[in-house]
Amino acid sequence: MTFILNPLSRERSTAPPKGEPGGTMDAGRYPRPVMQRHPHPRARPLPVLPCVAAASAVLLLGIGHLVGSVIAPGASEAANTPLEARHLALVINAADPVSEAIGARYIQARGLEPRQVIRVRFPPGRLTLSRAEFQALHQEVRRQTPPEIQAYALAWAAPWRVECVSITSAFAFGRVRSDCGDTCRATPLSPYYARGDVRRPWSALGVRPTMLLAASTAEAGRALIARGLAADGTTPPGTAYLLSTSDEARNRRAERYDDLLRAAAPGFRVQVLRGDGLQGARDVMLYITGLTAVPDLTSNRFRPGAVGDHLTSFGGMLTGPSGHADDGGNGQMSALRWLEAGATGSYGTVVEPCNHLSKFPNPGLLLAYYRRGDTLIESYWRSVAMPEQGVFIGEPLARPWGPRPLAGKDAGWRPGV
Repeated sequence: MTFILNPLSRERSTAPPKGEPGGTMDAGRYPRPVMQRHPHPRARPLPVLPCVAAASAVLLLGIGHLVGSVIAPGASEAANTPLEARHLALVINAADPVSEAIGARYIQARGLEPRQVIRVRFPPGRLTLSRAEFQALHQEVRRQTPPEIQAYALAWAAPWRVECVSITSAFAFGRVRSDCGDTCRATPLSPYYARGDVRRPWSALGVRPTMLLAASTAEAGRALIARGLAADGTTPPGTAYLLSTSDEARNRRAERYDDLLRAAAPGFRVQVLRGDGLQGARDVMLYITGLTAVPDLTSNRFRPGAVGDHLTSFGGMLTGPSGHADDGGNGQMSALRWLEAGATGSYGTVVEPCNHLSKFPNPGLLLAYYRRGDTLIESYWRSVAMPEQGVFIGEPLARPWGPRPLAGKDAGWRPGV
């Protein structure tokens, strides 16, 4: 495998796109991609980083012990289960009515106890925080965090960045570590990457995976929460759509698509398509692509719990000055558009990352963890080797391949109840 490093927002040439369909499973039964022309960039080859080779080895071994669940000697069965609502702390910006509304619904939906709810206060509408501002905010959150908490949900769409790292990585690792001088450089490896054996990341690694319950409006936040709950325990039939696009710099993950074909199973299909867009699909559970913007996104139907993301430079710039995704993304599509189209989770980078594969989700690992019954936040976080520049958004406790929810209090809030 060759590792190409190139700033995704620069250097264009005019190589024509490829228009023929790629290899698929169940060919002819599902929507064809819609082609659009995109110029191809020049690229410089670099060596494969060790974590990329490791990820490929994991997939070739059928995911192996890194994805498999290993019970340490003396460990209880309860400690070997996926994260549950009791392991999550919800952080609300008490100065933001939208954050309060989303937080109130999530408390009801997931049955969070008062000690799991952390309120802080800062001016709403901020897109980024300075290091000093984050340190003060994080110190207050840590002060209110019970020791057993393993992960955070942040009830806002902005701020999404601290200096040159994402706010989800800043909260997860508790500090801002990246070198802002050259954001194309490799960033530190996450100790949680590909660690399917680690069930309690804070207890085992000192890391609290973090996800934004990201929405521009209270209504959009309630819809996101409803999709997360509707997904739980459904073992959904559906399709993983893996698009190999004409944008050479942003199409790097297509190198891994062949490994994902083995993830197909009765009731769950994996379809590899060559094209720049998917139109009219009715059963999307995973949609992976690489473009500055995804065409016809709203023409597709996402099943509850579905995940979608696009490899580009600034998808993690969730909102712009308007406070909405309309002017986020620095001219590229904001990852928030995936949630607005009906997905339950997405990801994007907040600064120019260059096309390091390790800075973006590995769809094979994501799908392997998700389909073994782990939550969205566990599955997504374990799939990114270098997550410091990437922001994770969605409903963190969505668990489509977990057990069906219990009736009563543990079932939480449902639409219309």
